[in-house]
Amino acid sequence: MGRTVVILGGGISGLAAGYHLTRVPDPPKVVVVEGSKRLGGWIRSVRGPNGAIFELGPRGIRPAGALGARTLLMVSELGLDSEVLPVRGNHPAAQNRFLYVGGMLHALPSGLRGLFRPSPPFSKPLFWAGLRELTKPRGKEPDETVHSFAQRRLGPEVASLAMDSLCRGVFAGNSHELSIRSCFPSLFQAEQTHRSVLLGMLLGAGQSPQPDSALIRQARAERWSQWSLRGGLEMLPQALNTHLTSRGVTVLRGQPVRGLSLQAEGHWKVSLGDRSLEADHIISAVPASVLSELLPAEAAPLAHALRSISAVSVAVVNLQYQGARLPVQVMLGGSWLQTLEASGCLLSQELFQQEAEKAAATQLGLKEPPSHCLVHLHKNCIPQYTLGHWQKLESVSQFLATQRLPLTLAGASYEGVAVNDCIESGRQAAARALGTEPDR
Repeated sequence: MGRTVVILGGGISGLAAGYHLTRVPDPPKVVVVEGSKRLGGWIRSVRGPNGAIFELGPRGIRPAGALGARTLLMVSELGLDSEVLPVRGNHPAAQNRFLYVGGMLHALPSGLRGLFRPSPPFSKPLFWAGLRELTKPRGKEPDETVHSFAQRRLGPEVASLAMDSLCRGVFAGNSHELSIRSCFPSLFQAEQTHRSVLLGMLLGAGQSPQPDSALIRQARAERWSQWSLRGGLEMLPQALNTHLTSRGVTVLRGQPVRGLSLQAEGHWKVSLGDRSLEADHIISAVPASVLSELLPAEAAPLAHALRSISAVSVAVVNLQYQGARLPVQVMLGGSWLQTLEASGCLLSQELFQQEAEKAAATQLGLKEPPSHCLVHLHKNCIPQYTLGHWQKLESVSQFLATQRLPLTLAGASYEGVAVNDCIESGRQAAARALGTEPDR
């Protein structure tokens, strides 16, 4: 009798894990269990009344680096090449980046010349921040907040204006609380290895082998900044689901897991309410806090560590304006939403639409009311890698190894919140469940 691997969660991480499990010569029996009626997690695409695609979650994927290349390779293997919509390097959306500071939009400098010119909202050319970075000594702490790291290496202005904005945009979080080691590991590692972030980025580039395909080569040649799919990003989880079912994978929807218990000889019992599943190995691709509530009593130390990984909510508002080709997507979160949640305020669609329209009017000059609006609140969707997050992960890994639990973790709760990170976590979880070490 072959082994059975049960995957908890039908988001992109769980689907990617199932995908890689089915591609080995002698695959195990795979069962994907999803608590809701749909797959894909918070990747969700809806077509508006005029045919425009509204993304209720991520709206693009970056092709850069080994992780970006692996995602593109998977896209090709799924037969989605013709559906890819890239943002090429010569497109205005790829060439222009803005910061909203002091009630104004400020274009960030692009190209080498821009570094030597004054660029509001910065008081001095960014060249000086780069020169400062090259002369600073290596940090001695095992971890540091993003703000502290940026302030120490690049100065208080870059830390407050650029890195704080980056943390709000990527993590909907506070740079004074988030960990540089866990949120931006490449920056942390560059300093540790080369003493300087800039030197590390220059000297460390291109060293790791990357997969190759016609689509990957096209992305490099055309310098894609990001890409999406013709029918919306939800085409990706849909294609993964089609692939899994064609390979004999059982995909259960609307089946929330009620609990996990260890049986004789190290097998798992997965309770689903009116039925249960037996598993030789579990890949958990649900949020860390959700898994912590499912674990048996003998895994209490693991549950405690997982419970400490918090997450924040984000409201995504899509506004369609008359005459505009694309919807405007406004993401509302951070301390503003956390304060509302803590106060017990009613989080209505009207409230989110009102705030989104105000932002579009103030920042983009769109004063007319939108012709169509779609609001979606994602509860606890972005994990917060706060200071010391790496120690939590070490504690989790040590417990799993010591107890020899047939359990592997995947998903955004651990080592990256971007779509590429989640897909990679699924790939690595599949390799470990198969007893092999994933290549990096």
